[in-house]
Amino acid sequence: MFVKKGKMVAVGFGLTLVGTLLAGTPALEAGESGTATVKESKLESYIKFTQILNLIENQYVEEINTSALINKALKGLMQNLDAHSAYMDSKDFKDLNIQTKGEFGGLGIVVGMRNGALTIIAPIDDTPADRAGVKAGDIILKIDDKATLGMSIDEAVSLMRGKPKTSIVLTLIRKGVNKPVKVKIVRDIIKIQSVKPKTYTYGENNESKILYLHITSFDSHVVDQVKKAISENNDSKGYLIDLRNNPGGLLKQAVDLLDMFIDKGILVSQKGRNKEENVEFRAHSEGTDTRTPIVALVDGGSASASEIVSGALQDDRRAVIVGEKTFGKGSVQVVIPVGKGEGLKLTVARYYLPSGRTIQNKGVTPDVIVYPGKVPQDRNDTFAIKERDLKKHLEAELKKMEKSGDRNSTVTKKMAKEDENLTEEAKELKKKTIDKSDLMKDIQLKSAMDILKVLILQHDVKRK
Repeated sequence: MFVKKGKMVAVGFGLTLVGTLLAGTPALEAGESGTATVKESKLESYIKFTQILNLIENQYVEEINTSALINKALKGLMQNLDAHSAYMDSKDFKDLNIQTKGEFGGLGIVVGMRNGALTIIAPIDDTPADRAGVKAGDIILKIDDKATLGMSIDEAVSLMRGKPKTSIVLTLIRKGVNKPVKVKIVRDIIKIQSVKPKTYTYGENNESKILYLHITSFDSHVVDQVKKAISENNDSKGYLIDLRNNPGGLLKQAVDLLDMFIDKGILVSQKGRNKEENVEFRAHSEGTDTRTPIVALVDGGSASASEIVSGALQDDRRAVIVGEKTFGKGSVQVVIPVGKGEGLKLTVARYYLPSGRTIQNKGVTPDVIVYPGKVPQDRNDTFAIKERDLKKHLEAELKKMEKSGDRNSTVTKKMAKEDENLTEEAKELKKKTIDKSDLMKDIQLKSAMDILKVLILQHDVKRK
């Protein structure tokens, strides 16, 4: 096995070199050369590692071969670097390729480590996990009967992924719930519609239109779909970009989306230990819309690419950010093949917003913080007839019913039939529009719409 051979060659070389250094260069023993002392310290660490491996191989209660021992050591090493770095054996590496290149059976959730606990960053819209009621911020205590304590992200993902139509039970700890919540989810093929555009009209004659863009993840089609939606609704007075529960995705799509609305300066940069990892992504002025008012919605399930978009729009003062503080995932991972079908997923850099701030472990704090929930309503307003008119109104209604007689049932049936037809039409319309009932169910969405209306009003005043 390549990993085993490579490690053993390095250790063998180290042992020989230590002997030469100690015997041939007494000046190094006195610590006169800082560089050499560092090298000697590294070699001593390699020796210690080899000694421990030998002790485990020779004295552990159960026999274990060197290959398995090295793999375990590598997994533990990567897991202790950070929550996103990982060593992948041949099975894990194959699973990653399946995940990124083909379809797979899964739940439709994105997970991350928060304070050492396996946490759901976001359920992906219209997936088994979303339909089962899984929420952003839920902590996964168990996957079936296996406790997640000490489990890596990749191990957890491997357990949750499986054949479509097979079931899994997640035991969750949820904020505000006193005891663990058990959720049964049936795996399915995960197919994601990354952009879901809708329109919202308002005004005395519904003359004003807002384009609502719900971006569920940053796959390779996001920018094209956003451009298409804008082109088809070119009379929109403002854009509401909903990034709630968006776990991220491709950096290029995030950058290209920002480039549509910001015309100059750095959009995002990444900085690492090695100079080749230091990259700046800059805006281009050509074809940029810097005038249309924008509001972006975020929450604790907004991570990575969605944090880059919301953070850059905020830094540039191009949009007002509404909602809750985002997840705080601002690190860059690369997958490096090693050995025979194995690989390392290694954190090599961190993302930085245009102002220079990092989102890693900090997230993006909205300009206007709004917690989720329904819009409070005064139940007394549900019946608009005043008390003095109530008696007359009821008497009139009774007379109408008496006159209609048996015909009333026929009319009722006809109306029910019409309502049934309208319901089907309404379902189709629902996919393309937002109405008042949607806003009343979602106070974050209503707040964002109200703020966007103010921005549009200010914009219209400036143009006059």
